[in-house]
Amino acid sequence: MTLALRLCGAEVLHPDGLRDTPLSIADGRIAPDGGREVDLAGYMVLPGIVDIHGDGFERHLAPRRGAMKDIPTGLIATEAELAANGITTAVLAQFYSWEGGMRGPEFAQRVMEGLDAVRGSVVTDMIAQLRIEICMLDGHAGAEALIAAHDIPYVVFNDHLPHEELAKGKRPPRLTGQALRIGKNPEKHLADLMAMHARLDEVPEALGALSARLLARGVRLGSHDDKDAEARARWRGLGARIAEFPETLEASEAAHGGGDAVIMGAPNLVRGGSHKGNASATDMVAMGLIGALASDYHYPSLRRAAFLVADAGLADLAGAWALVSTGPAAMLGLADRGTLAPGLRADMVIVEAATRRIVATLCAGRFSYLSGDAAERFLAA
Repeated sequence: MTLALRLCGAEVLHPDGLRDTPLSIADGRIAPDGGREVDLAGYMVLPGIVDIHGDGFERHLAPRRGAMKDIPTGLIATEAELAANGITTAVLAQFYSWEGGMRGPEFAQRVMEGLDAVRGSVVTDMIAQLRIEICMLDGHAGAEALIAAHDIPYVVFNDHLPHEELAKGKRPPRLTGQALRIGKNPEKHLADLMAMHARLDEVPEALGALSARLLARGVRLGSHDDKDAEARARWRGLGARIAEFPETLEASEAAHGGGDAVIMGAPNLVRGGSHKGNASATDMVAMGLIGALASDYHYPSLRRAAFLVADAGLADLAGAWALVSTGPAAMLGLADRGTLAPGLRADMVIVEAATRRIVATLCAGRFSYLSGDAAERFLAA
């Protein structure tokens, strides 16, 4: 059952800016008018946040090493954090990698099964993304089977093999710790990495065939950490039209110039730069290269980043908020959300105007989060 409400007194964010006009919702969608009136003077109503890439859910699934017993319960806890941060649609970025542990194929299978189990009992729209390691050639078939079994709509390709060290026959740094963390003999782990690196010449053909099959299924494809224009061009040629977190300005400009979607991390913008020394998200926003910001590893950064963009004068509030709503929704092909227009899903976040603190989140007209004075107003109306 969804609510029929008429939100009055608040400033409502539309594509042309804030307007002090009532906003009605009914049957889970934005309605032309009507509904029980709720006085929201002193608040702003903004489109619900669409997080196009986040792995912050991992800390709820495994708060300590080895504590990975109840995936559905961890996903329900994840929803509570998403909702408190105004996120109404969340892409959960799950690895399918030789790195093992929470990044391994077995754990990916459990996460997808957990998502299937909780979808009917959560309000937030949680979408799976599978991050496939391209050099894990023997795992491509398993990844493809997982995508088909769970109807995963979004795949991103990664390459985390330490090729430079392996090419020189060197032992990669942190290898022993990585191996022990996933319960694997370090020498066996090194041998496996060397074996994958030795098959590097086979990757382009295998990747081309896999990409073609996934595109035929309607799966959206992206790449991760593009380093230069040449890399971006290769991915575009494979149909991967989303560039996640390009590492350099060159790669970002190449993606944008080629009509590809560009995503950067909100934490990069909030902290004033990449923690790895890569390109600045702030600079890319200023240059108009970015279509969406993602939570990456920190869900609260999305709201903060959007307001920082507006406060810095890099865009007006509508343009800044589009980086966490309209932009990512369009990249995902979700035409039913992203703005507060009649007929679209009633996905919205209500923010205290004076503090910008999130006080309520609604997904398709249902509350996923409600607190404080705003809760009193809704319940008393």
